[in-house]
Amino acid sequence: MIDPKLIRQDPERFKNAVKLKRMNCDIDAFCTLDDRRRALQVKLDELKHQQNETGSQIALYRNPKSKWYQHAVAAGRSVDQLNAEAQKLVDQMAGLKNKTKDLEAEFKEVSDRFDTLLLTIPQPPAPEVPVGQDDTQNVEIRRVGQVPQPGFKLKDHVTLLTDLGMLDVERGVKLAGARNYVLRGLGVALHRAVLQLAVDLMNERGFVQLGVPVLVRDAMMVGTGYFPGGEEQAYRCERDQMSLVGTAEVPLTAYHCDEILDDEELPKKYFALSSCFRREAGAAGKDTYGLYRIHTFDKVEQVIICRNDEQTSIQHHAEILQNAEDVLAKLELPYRVVNVCSGDLGQGQVQKFDIETWMPSRGNYGETHSASRFYEFQARRLKLRYRDKDRNLKFCHTLNNTVIASPRVLIAVVENHQNEDGTIRLPKALRPYLGGREVLGKS
Repeated sequence: MIDPKLIRQDPERFKNAVKLKRMNCDIDAFCTLDDRRRALQVKLDELKHQQNETGSQIALYRNPKSKWYQHAVAAGRSVDQLNAEAQKLVDQMAGLKNKTKDLEAEFKEVSDRFDTLLLTIPQPPAPEVPVGQDDTQNVEIRRVGQVPQPGFKLKDHVTLLTDLGMLDVERGVKLAGARNYVLRGLGVALHRAVLQLAVDLMNERGFVQLGVPVLVRDAMMVGTGYFPGGEEQAYRCERDQMSLVGTAEVPLTAYHCDEILDDEELPKKYFALSSCFRREAGAAGKDTYGLYRIHTFDKVEQVIICRNDEQTSIQHHAEILQNAEDVLAKLELPYRVVNVCSGDLGQGQVQKFDIETWMPSRGNYGETHSASRFYEFQARRLKLRYRDKDRNLKFCHTLNNTVIASPRVLIAVVENHQNEDGTIRLPKALRPYLGGREVLGKS
């Protein structure tokens, strides 16, 4: 959520953000609502002041023991006169209360519209974000590793894993519909191995692991910026006003919501291994084959909550990006890092770097990680604050990135490390997690 003061100070900046991020939001309508809301607040304050003044006067007129009342009688004003004047004040008070009630109703209606519209206003992208319409205009920053050039015809991950008895897509679809699967035997072991590899790396880096709920209150989805706008992508439990998360970013970032942290506590560095759920609404006919775009998966997610300082956020952004790259290095996978363009950014993201890992069956790099920084966008929604060294209250900054997501990463692992005989060579870093095996598929 954006500080309304910033929008009032420079509405053109946010109109440009709407344009750059290709979002539907009326900044002029917001400013008009804000003007009306503030004007109504002034009138309400005036009416409440008048009510207080009138109430005090009524109390004087109706208190024979007060010095003011006794002085009025001594000055020749009769009790009937004082009662009559008091009644006039009572009538005025009734009129003031009616006006206040009407204004309060209007103020609530305007404030509700104001709050709803405020939740749609996007965060302006950082200056270093490339301008573009969609992911085809993301800008490559670097490539790491060599794309394998084997002297034999490569199999895709579905064929490889199915032939080795490690994957059953057909029965997964039978159980749960399209975009579902069943991992079997060593397929499960490989899946768990890459996740545990990531968990161990994050523990070594000093991040604190949390076991978090994956069914959360809708308020947490709003707080992290997934609602409004992302309801169609979530599996929702409307009766309970709860939703299954598509990433542990939600409970990790919201962990300290409605709290005031102390400066010395920051940064908070958390990670979680959790199941994730995505409806993939609007993805009909897109990436339907295999394990690339599926409804349920497991992911190790990292989140940093830090001080309200842009340079500090930028440094942490580089840190969480490096954590993910180091996991891919351990998996011996070629990848590239791209600077995501403005039109491919989410509402709250200041800047995002995607890591795309080489997937032979796609003949291209496929997204496996997204590292985002938000500044105080999420923290404002979550009321996530801290007191700085001068005891001033500030909103925190938040960042997040995938450490690893499986089984999508298995596409790259098995396809890049396959042998001509249909077996799969295991990267050295994974072997301890699989009983010392060097190859999957040999008896």
